Amino acid sequence: MSTPKELRYSEEHEWVKSEGGNVRIGITAFAQSELGDIVFVELPEVGDEVKANEPFGSVESVKTVSELYAPVSGKVVEVNEDLSDSPEFVNESPYEKAWMVVVEPSDAGEMDKLMTSEEYDKMINEG
Repeated sequence: MSTPKELRYSEEHEWVKSEGGNVRIGITAFAQSELGDIVFVELPEVGDEVKANEPFGSVESVKTVSELYAPVSGKVVEVNEDLSDSPEFVNESPYEKAWMVVVEPSDAGEMDKLMTSEEYDKMINEG
C-alpha cells in the first residue's frame, strides 16, 4: 500500500495536501481498506468551521460507521459533492477522486504537527 510522500498524515488516518494557502483532506488507503466497502459519506457544508482533532463528518461502510477527524482547524471552502453519488471513490481512489473537503486553515502551525509519510507508515505497520 503506497503512502504518497508529498502529503501529511494524522493519527486518525486522514491525509492533508497543501495547496497554496488551503489544504485538501481525505482518508488514507489504509483507513479505507480497514473500513471495507464505503456506502455513504457525510461531509460538512461550505462555510462550516472545523476544529483540529474533532469530528467533521463520517464515512459509512458495510461494516461500520467511522467519524472523520479534522487534521487542522479552519473554514471549509470546498466539499467533494461527487462522494454523495459515488461513495465508492473512497475505496477506488482515496488520494485522487475521494478527497473530502478543502479547508482554509486558521493556524498554519497545525500542519507541522502532522506526520510525514514515513512516520505514518511506521505507525500503521507497528499497529
